[in-house]
Amino acid sequence: MIRRLFLSLLALPCLLSAADAPPNIVMIISDDQLWSDYSFMGHPVIQTPNLDRLAKESLTFTRGYVPCSLCCPSLASLITGLYPHQHKVTSNDPPIPAGMKPREFQSSPQFDAGREVVSKHLEEAGTLPTMLKEKGYLSLQTGKWWQKSYQRGGFTHGMTHGGRHGDEGLNIGRKTMQPIYDFISEAKKEQKPFFVWYAPMMPHDPHTPPQRLFDKYKDKAPSEKIAKYWAMVDWFDETCGELIKHIDDNGMKENTIFVYLSDNGWITNPKTGRYAEKSKQSQYDGGLRTPIMIRWPGHVQPKMSEDLAESIDLVPTLLHAVGIKPTKTFPGIDLLDDAAVTARKTIYGECFTHNFVDLNNPAASLRWRWLINGYDKLIVPNKANQPDDVVELYDLKADPTEEKNLAPENADKVKALTAKLNAWWQP
Repeated sequence: MIRRLFLSLLALPCLLSAADAPPNIVMIISDDQLWSDYSFMGHPVIQTPNLDRLAKESLTFTRGYVPCSLCCPSLASLITGLYPHQHKVTSNDPPIPAGMKPREFQSSPQFDAGREVVSKHLEEAGTLPTMLKEKGYLSLQTGKWWQKSYQRGGFTHGMTHGGRHGDEGLNIGRKTMQPIYDFISEAKKEQKPFFVWYAPMMPHDPHTPPQRLFDKYKDKAPSEKIAKYWAMVDWFDETCGELIKHIDDNGMKENTIFVYLSDNGWITNPKTGRYAEKSKQSQYDGGLRTPIMIRWPGHVQPKMSEDLAESIDLVPTLLHAVGIKPTKTFPGIDLLDDAAVTARKTIYGECFTHNFVDLNNPAASLRWRWLINGYDKLIVPNKANQPDDVVELYDLKADPTEEKNLAPENADKVKALTAKLNAWWQP
């Protein structure tokens, strides 16, 4: 009896340390997917059973947003918790020298030098993997990554070594999931908490789904191009299911925070297969809106919420969840703080040119600033880059696809919201 009691006391610190261990974090980032292209968001044809299940088990913000509808700055905001004008990564690529063609530019010394400047901006801004090191986290980059090597983002492990937006990292999801499983095994072996950045180039083009999935949608879609995109969404959902199952089947469900969102939206042009005007790179919800999910069993109550959420909220949310006190003030809020979520009625964002105009001056590349206040959405163009655009105002509750500009007959509201937008950032 005494010996058993002694042995149980010896085991107690191990039990306590396991219970107190910081949670693992898995971040799933869809690439170019419209906010409504999920079964749980009401799409009548696309099937996303795994993400539907994740949404049901999560605190799910159906009105989530990214500040910018372009891949590189959107991902930079996600990993820093800052707006593009704060971290200075406003665009995908450096400025193109006069007379040089884009393809020629991407293999030039000028392109590499410009990317180095952008990578330094990200390092100076600070990233989530760097902050998580304080708690001993190992971190893995897979999929889309724009800032040269994964190490530039503070990851301890990674797949991308310097290609424009991912090189070997782009194999994740489309070809294999094994690097993630190997990394998790290593972290468990070292008894370290881990952070996984799963950002496959899916459903991003090229839209090359397995034949079985294309066959599933080819007779249900308005065009072959749309069928291929729908099949890509289904394929991406399958990979998410594999990743979630791996975590859950290996006894890590209760101590792993899953986060889900898309980096920006996408609407398929039925003729070309490219993106339609009011989606990617635009100032509209088709490019900016995304569901945001947080699953953490026993800590986060599952709920479908219509409160506003933004990708910049995720860094402060995760830091608070793992017990790290931020060393600076973030513009976002803790999405697990009900009072803060309820109190906030306004979110902000900004869209920039695809190529930088000036690598060190965010205002030079600005196209539009926008805010959402309740269900009112104001869009203000930067005349330097959008000389023919007008101020736009939409009622997102009555007009979610932003068809009717209400600005002309609501001058007072436009004035008040513009003042609010200028108080946030006026270049």
